[in-house]
Amino acid sequence: DDSGDESVSQTDKTELQSTLRTLSSKVEDLSTCNDLIAKHGTALQRSLSELETLRLPADSTEKIKQVNERATLFRITSNAMINACRDFLLLAQTHSKKWQKSLQHERDQRIRLEETLEQLAKQHNHLERAFRGATVLPSGTAGAGGSTKDPCCAAKGDLSDEDDDNEFFDAPEIITMPESMGHNPTTSRRGSFSSSSPHPRRTGSNISGTSSDISLDEQYKHQVEDTKKEKRTRIPYKPNYSLNLWSIMKNCIGKELSKIPMPVNFNEPLSMLQRLTEDLEYHELLDRAAKCESSLEQLCYVAAFTVSSYSTTVFRTSKPFNPLLGETFELDRLEENGYRSLCEQVSHHPPAAAHHADSRHGWTLRQEIKITSKFRGKYLSIMPLGTIHCVFHSSGHHYTWKKVTTTVQNIIVGKLWIDQSGEIEIVNHKTGDKCNLKFVPYSYFSRDVARKVTGEVTDPSGKVHFVLLGTWDEKMDCYKVTSGSGDNGDGRQRPHEAEDSRVLLWKRNPLPKYAENMYYFSELALTLNAPENGTAPTDSRRRPDQRLMENGRWDEANAEKQRLEEKQRLSRKRREAEAARATEDGEKRRPKK
Repeated sequence: DDSGDESVSQTDKTELQSTLRTLSSKVEDLSTCNDLIAKHGTALQRSLSELETLRLPADSTEKIKQVNERATLFRITSNAMINACRDFLLLAQTHSKKWQKSLQHERDQRIRLEETLEQLAKQHNHLERAFRGATVLPSGTAGAGGSTKDPCCAAKGDLSDEDDDNEFFDAPEIITMPESMGHNPTTSRRGSFSSSSPHPRRTGSNISGTSSDISLDEQYKHQVEDTKKEKRTRIPYKPNYSLNLWSIMKNCIGKELSKIPMPVNFNEPLSMLQRLTEDLEYHELLDRAAKCESSLEQLCYVAAFTVSSYSTTVFRTSKPFNPLLGETFELDRLEENGYRSLCEQVSHHPPAAAHHADSRHGWTLRQEIKITSKFRGKYLSIMPLGTIHCVFHSSGHHYTWKKVTTTVQNIIVGKLWIDQSGEIEIVNHKTGDKCNLKFVPYSYFSRDVARKVTGEVTDPSGKVHFVLLGTWDEKMDCYKVTSGSGDNGDGRQRPHEAEDSRVLLWKRNPLPKYAENMYYFSELALTLNAPENGTAPTDSRRRPDQRLMENGRWDEANAEKQRLEEKQRLSRKRREAEAARATEDGEKRRPKK
C-alpha cells in the first residue's frame, strides 16, 4: 500500500542483513553453549562413574545410574537443538537471497510501470490536443456561420470541450459577461461570481478575485436576496487550470482517498452533504408511493427512487468536498416540494454523515452513510457503508436498503467514466415484502444494455409480483407478473409477454443547457450552494474554500482548503489530548480497593 521508493528498498535490505547477523550470532552463542554442555556433561558422567565404583548402599547406586542416564539424555537433546538451529540458519540464508531478489524485481517492475504510465498519459494529452487543434474551425469561419454555443463559453475556449484531461490550461484572464446573465456588457476579472438575478446588486468586478476589500461574508449577504425568491439556473463556468495529475495520483495507489490531501482541481463546488441531499431530486416518487394502497406497488416506487439517486453520477466524475466535522447542510423545500432535509457530518475519520428528511406528503427518509474509497491505479472504488430508512406515515411501512459500489474508471489515461455495480435488497419490515435489484457491471464483451438494472418484487412467500427493468441513468419500468402460459417453467409471464402491464416508474430529467460547462450539475444541484437567509453558521454554503472554487478563484480556494484542514487537525489533536487528560483524572479520582 505504501508508495515505495529506492530509499525504502535500501532500508529493507539493511534491516534484513542486520536481522541475519543477529540470528547468526545467536546460533553461535547456542553452539558455544552446546560445547560447554558437552564438556561439563562428560565431566559429570565421569564423576558419576567414579561414584559407581565406590562401595555405596544398593539404593544409592541405583539413583546414581538414573542421574547418569538423565545427563546423557540431556546432552543428546542439546545436541539435537543445536543441529536444528544450524539447519534453520542455513535455510534462512538460502531463502532470504531468493526473497530479496524477488522483491527487488517487483520494485523494478513497478518503477518501470509508473514511468510507462506517465509517458502514456503525456502522449495521450498531446494527441488529444493535436486532434482538437486540427479539427477546430477558424474563428472567422465560426463567427460567420453563427455559433450556437453559449456566449459564456468564451471562459473555456473552443478547445476545452472535455473535462477528462490529465493536464489543463489556464483560462483567459479577461471574461466578457453577456447581458443574458444579468450584467451590462462589461468585463470582469477571472473567477467572478455572476448573479442569476435580472437585477444584480453587484457587478462581477466588485466581487472579483482582485477585490481584497470585500470579504466572502459580505458577498454572501448580497447574493442571498437574489437567490432566495428565484432559484438560480446557472453558476460560473468551470475554468481550466494547469495540473499534473500523475504527480499526485501515483503516490495514492492503495490508500484511503479521504486521507489524501487533494487540490480543488479534482473537486466540484459541492460538499458530500449536498451530494447526499441530491438523493431527493426525484422525491415525487416517494410522494406517489405514499398514496399507494398496495404495499407491493409502493415497493416498486421505492425501488425506482433508490435507482434514481444514481442518475446524477453518470457524468459527475469530480469529487465533492469532504465535510468538516460538525458541518451541516439544510435544504428547505416545504413551500415548493413539501419536504425539508438536514445533513450533518458526525465523524471525520472515518468520514460519516447523518441525513434526515421529512415530507408533508407522508414520508420520512433517514440515512447514516460512511464513505470508504480505494485508489487502485486504473480505477477508484467508492464503497458507501450504512443503511437508508424510509417510513410512510399512514401505513407504517418501514423500508431499508444499502447503496452499491461506485467505480470511477480511467483515472490515469482516457476519458473518465463511472459505473455502478452490486445488488440492493429493499425490505419492508412490516409486511416482509422484498425487492432485489441488480446493477449489472459494464462489460466490453457484453451485448447487453449499458448501466442495466433488473429487479423483482416478491411477497413474504417468495412469489414474484412485479419485475423491474431499466438503467440507472435513464429510466425504470415495471411489469406486473401474472399466471399465464409462459414457457419459463413456473407459469409466469415473461416481461416482454406482459407489455400491456408495463408502467414507467421513473425517467431522468434532462440536464440544464450548457451543463457540461457547469460540472454537469442537474437543476437541483445548481441551487444547492446558492446563498440563503437563515442558514446555520456551519452550513456548507458558508464554506469559504467551496465558495471561492465556485467563483473560479481556485488558487485562493486551495489555500483556504489547506487552512481549514490544518485547523481541523489541530482541533482533533486538542480534543484527543483533553480526552486523555480526562481519562487520567478519572483514574486518579477512582477510589482504590
